[in-house]
Amino acid sequence: VYFVYFFIIILYIFRNKKEYIFLLLIFLFIHYLYPFINNEDYINFIDVGQGDSILIHYKHKNIMIDTGGSLTNQGNLSNNTTIPLLKSYGINKIHYLILTHGDADHMGEASNIVNNLKVETVIFNCGNKNNMEKELIERLNKKNIEYYTCINKLNIKDLKLYFLNQKDYKNENDNSNVIYTKIYNKSFLFMGDAGVEVENDIIDNYELDNIDYLKIGHHGSITSSSKKFIKTINPKYSIISVGKNNKYGHPNKEVLKTLSNSKIYRTDQFGSIMFKLQK
Repeated sequence: VYFVYFFIIILYIFRNKKEYIFLLLIFLFIHYLYPFINNEDYINFIDVGQGDSILIHYKHKNIMIDTGGSLTNQGNLSNNTTIPLLKSYGINKIHYLILTHGDADHMGEASNIVNNLKVETVIFNCGNKNNMEKELIERLNKKNIEYYTCINKLNIKDLKLYFLNQKDYKNENDNSNVIYTKIYNKSFLFMGDAGVEVENDIIDNYELDNIDYLKIGHHGSITSSSKKFIKTINPKYSIISVGKNNKYGHPNKEVLKTLSNSKIYRTDQFGSIMFKLQK
């Protein structure tokens, strides 16, 4: 999209014809209208390196689960990757920003997203808030943005997101929001960085089987995706958001073996991964 803008401007500079300005205005107008006329629903697992960021676009509503990020260079990732990607889709508004937990690789870009896009509502996980979360809450208060903590369900039109983890495990990873939803009769489970103890509690408390799309917990770490859990939920597709050649050795080879009955997609191999949702 930005290449087209640049190309038209270059043509105008070198040929100095008003028709190119007219063409640019038409293109800008179409780009502005695109989110209103585009009826495609999709889920995009955005390649943010060693982190998580997921965009659900459903019936003109935009739900972002996590933003990616790091403790250093905050703003760079969203300015260079996430925000340009969203704007290329014609998206300037996030209706719900859901943060699975307070680690930088999941919410490090949240403040910059809030500063540069229209964000209507933010959802936090259960448990105590760390400094990064507290700083974001201060920013939300200044901008009069609604936020909620430790919820169990979110209704967005006819889309229902169920938050399966309300227990306080006393650590950020296991306190992750774990989200289940169904879209057009396809089931999705987003695990954040939840570990084996959380997985066991979830399968003890909920009847989950034959999950169509599973966002693997903790980037494929050995601390998540136990054999018991994966055998119980039996995912068809497993999506791992992970950085290329990361220092943690994610995804773990044993986890990949456990997931071998599913189709595995990794952001370090495929880049951003989009599933179009159809009735």
